[in-house]
Amino acid sequence: MNQPEYPLLRDLGLQDYEPVWRQMQHFNRTRDDQTRDEIWFLQHRPVFTLGMSASADHVLMPGDIPVIDIDRGGQVTYHGPGQLVVYPLLNLKRLQLGVRALVTALEQSIVDTLAKYDIVAVPRADAPGVYVSGAKIASIGLRVRRDCSYHGLAFNIDMDLDPFKRINPCGFEGLEITQIAALGGPAKITVVRDDLARQLLEKLGYNAPPKISFLGEPETTERAT
Repeated sequence: MNQPEYPLLRDLGLQDYEPVWRQMQHFNRTRDDQTRDEIWFLQHRPVFTLGMSASADHVLMPGDIPVIDIDRGGQVTYHGPGQLVVYPLLNLKRLQLGVRALVTALEQSIVDTLAKYDIVAVPRADAPGVYVSGAKIASIGLRVRRDCSYHGLAFNIDMDLDPFKRINPCGFEGLEITQIAALGGPAKITVVRDDLARQLLEKLGYNAPPKISFLGEPETTERAT
């Protein structure tokens, strides 16, 4: 069996949430069976996002942080600088990959990345994401349309965790949140980005090259209006 075409990796830097969300929707809506898969790595400016099944009751004190209803699964979460966000824009049918298998690949990529830093982490069957000693270090929320995925994962690296106290993270009251820097791992986003990208490519069935390179933003984008 031939290996699928290697996906484009993009580092979008620090971005507002909604324009990137619209870009993902546009990419998914306009792609066809020959469109090359992409994986986007970035950080977001502070924002709370609520999934399609989310209850607004879990947003306790948003204050000056915007709250956006979006089209992924899951409940409410927080994004902010110092958190690595990864959006796998994949043709799951072409990869012969089911949604559950994609979630597992995302979770295991995070677990194995943390293992490199001597941090023991585990996924939970009852609550998607990755946990260290019961504290959540990464969230996962996906959307699949026309057999293609968007949205993805949020991995806490070295960020202000206080905004998580303004919500019930992922719908769980009192859920403790942690991050790599607090556990003795690297605080530099690009270090974790490179390690996570390698793990993710391997879990998706690619042979990761000796050096992973990243492009910038797509040339054609659709911004929120």
